[in-house]
Amino acid sequence: MVTAIKEKKIFIIDFDSTITKVEGLDQLAAIALAQSHDGDKIVQQIKELTDAGMNGELSLSESLSKRMSLLNANKKHVDILINFLLKNISDSFERNKKFLTEYADQILVVSSGFKDFIIPVIEHLGLKAKNVYANTFIYNENGDIIGVDNANVLSQTGGKINLVKSLNLDAHVSVIGDGFTDFEIKQNGLADRFYAFVENVERQKVVEVADFTIKTLDEFLFYNQLPRGQSYPKSLIKVLLLENVHPAAVEAFESQGFDVEFHKGAMDEDELIEKIKDVSIIGIRSKTTITKKVIENADKLLAIGAFCIGTNQIDIKTASDRGIAVFNAPYSNTRSVVELVIGEMIMLIRKVFPKSSGMHKGIWDKSANHSFEVRGKKLGMIGYGHIGTQLSVIGEALGMEIYFYDIVDKMPIGNAKKCRSMEEVFKVADVVSMHIDGRRENTNLIGEKEFAQMKDGVIFMNLARGSVVEIPALVSAIKSGKIHGAGVDVFPEEPKTNSDPFVSELMGFDNVILTPHIGGSTEEAQQGIGTYVPERLLEYINNGSTTGSVNFPELTLPLLQNSHRLLHVHKNVPGILAKLNNIFAKHNINITGQYLKTDETLGYVIVDIEKSYSREFVQDIKGIDETIKFRMLF
Repeated sequence: MVTAIKEKKIFIIDFDSTITKVEGLDQLAAIALAQSHDGDKIVQQIKELTDAGMNGELSLSESLSKRMSLLNANKKHVDILINFLLKNISDSFERNKKFLTEYADQILVVSSGFKDFIIPVIEHLGLKAKNVYANTFIYNENGDIIGVDNANVLSQTGGKINLVKSLNLDAHVSVIGDGFTDFEIKQNGLADRFYAFVENVERQKVVEVADFTIKTLDEFLFYNQLPRGQSYPKSLIKVLLLENVHPAAVEAFESQGFDVEFHKGAMDEDELIEKIKDVSIIGIRSKTTITKKVIENADKLLAIGAFCIGTNQIDIKTASDRGIAVFNAPYSNTRSVVELVIGEMIMLIRKVFPKSSGMHKGIWDKSANHSFEVRGKKLGMIGYGHIGTQLSVIGEALGMEIYFYDIVDKMPIGNAKKCRSMEEVFKVADVVSMHIDGRRENTNLIGEKEFAQMKDGVIFMNLARGSVVEIPALVSAIKSGKIHGAGVDVFPEEPKTNSDPFVSELMGFDNVILTPHIGGSTEEAQQGIGTYVPERLLEYINNGSTTGSVNFPELTLPLLQNSHRLLHVHKNVPGILAKLNNIFAKHNINITGQYLKTDETLGYVIVDIEKSYSREFVQDIKGIDETIKFRMLF
């Protein structure tokens, strides 16, 4: 026997903790009993009774009866509750009014709550009051709530089952709700599917019996190919944040509904390959390396965020080849690194640490031997980027002479002097400070030869990258007295987490300051990075803007309004725009905005179009040979 396919669709949606973020009766109790001496205790009892009913641990009639016996509320409290609920509609319902309005005739709100506060909320969303099935309060002449209408089937155990049964729905019925009574509609053969809605509360017993668990209404609409307020449900977009990035980053993604996974430590290649398979956005700091092999296993990856200045730990070429945008924070921790350089430099020149260690052992060594001012000393920098230039300004303000070398021609700031080679810097500098990146050609840039070129008694600082200095050569220079003191914040091998041990040949010297890669580790810097990088990533994911990308052509785009936006990343070869425009003409697509930016290898075309188009049109766009990545926003 073949079962007939039902063409008509009916959507039964719960109200409390589904359409709204809270349980209405619980919140009414909190409002009414706010001034009561034992109000908090009573409200807690009511919440526990609600949960027991929603989890199927208590019958609906018993749960409702016990809650009503504890409630001491008035019509004026209901009015306050309505205003509260209008401000606490579930985010995914608020942004999907288009679906709610278009399908209002097919949406039934079935709730064990009360029409008194439900109807104003559902009308705000474009739904129809006549399609609300819920309880009603009974009031006395003073407006006090004295009971419920017990003749209403929804006030009784099995009320939702009996109500739906009486409607004789000849349709494909989907039930969306957070409670066990919502599941019972499906359990009794009155619905085809039950979706456990967990945007606001997740009840394990309900999730276990659901056909599907949905974090947002967007997911339901996406799975069922219904009109929705966003192109792809953000709750299905996974974000992986590593290395204890600032909580501001976690909050930035979670507040927009992304699925965020957070880890305090770094991950090695094998761990990343396993973890990154279903990840769309990954955030790292400097200890995690995103290799070609990792990227090749990241089929869903759209963007990488480096919560630091450098991006040498990322295979940028492979990311570009796969159409993955990379963002970093080029300025956010500059000041923090500079301040640590200045602080350590002064401590080393003044020999503060040996004196302090002696004091802790009871040794009073009050002398000026080998203790100097920084004023008048020559500060030599290898690398004159964001950090180098700011260090130059502060160093000069302290009365130092500034010398620098950079492979890129840089304009000196203030009275800084540009040198033609590192050796020229080494010959004059009393303090040498490294400020270069970790690119392969910089590996072991400073070794025995370079230390020999420096002045005797030099102060050496490396707060750049651990790989740029040969540690045995540095140790030898310290032992020989060539280096008067050293400050080292970065190391070739660093522990993944704070619980892992640190081992280095540099340990044990009283004239060496060792810090655990904390150059940018200030609250101000980390909060700045934790805000800046997610802003760039979210602009790209939500809007297509590539401002601040290190590997994509930079485009700042207007907000998307009343259009669909096509984002096309392709190889930068002649004729792509012509191919795109031919496809638009072939399918009679009206363009409302078009933007194009290219670099040496990549082209990035953004086209805003009117909303009507066919699936064939999308396939034709994807089918362009030079396409690297294509996605749509609306």
